[in-house]
Amino acid sequence: QVQLVESGGGLAQAGGSLRLSCAASGTIFSIDDMAWYRQLPGKRRELVTSITYGGKTWYESSVTGRFTISRDNAKNTVYLQMNYLKPDDTAVYYCNLARQQSSGSPINFWGQGTQVTVSS
Repeated sequence: QVQLVESGGGLAQAGGSLRLSCAASGTIFSIDDMAWYRQLPGKRRELVTSITYGGKTWYESSVTGRFTISRDNAKNTVYLQMNYLKPDDTAVYYCNLARQQSSGSPINFWGQGTQVTVSS
């Protein structure tokens, strides 16, 4: 079993920066991808960025060039550096660990979420 604990959310002004952290406890495997999602009230949770154990990254187009995901495998921690924040980035951000299975459907683990609010 894996538990994910996020930290670092809060309030920022437009153009500012925040850094989110997500610490994973339990056994982490090299097949585990990690990601950050965000969700607005009444909206579907959407993928923002992801990173493989080996460091390959993917970014949603609206955050490309502004957000950077990284992970420290020795610490079982993933980070999200958010720069040039916009009011549209306001959401609850969730850390995710996706454990690949031979069946093709991953097992997903989620953090509790951290609020990010960007004022204009």
